[in-house]
Amino acid sequence: MMVDRIKLVVSALLLIAGLVAFYVYSNQPGWLRFGMVLVGIAAAVGAGWTSQAGRSLRGFTRESIVEARKVAWPARKESLQTTAAVFGFVVLMAVFLWVVDKTLEWSIYDVILGWKR
Repeated sequence: MMVDRIKLVVSALLLIAGLVAFYVYSNQPGWLRFGMVLVGIAAAVGAGWTSQAGRSLRGFTRESIVEARKVAWPARKESLQTTAAVFGFVVLMAVFLWVVDKTLEWSIYDVILGWKR
């Protein structure tokens, strides 16, 4: 338990070290500074990957991939039909809300308040 916390702290420190190196060596070429950040990120991931949290993340990722393979993805025709239905409903709701808005505008400004245009 304590070892895992130490690994996570080391991982965070390596990440911070990569970011600090990016700014400390601001007079170096951009590709070198970017490389320092990438090395810091890679070292942080490597240190964190061996902790319990890293192992849990790997397990979760594996299970997610297995579950994603089980998904029955819709066919192209079904996707296009569903998309068309959604767009049709959006247009229908837009027209409905426009009619409601204009009706309320007319009833409030022209009928109730008498502010004819």
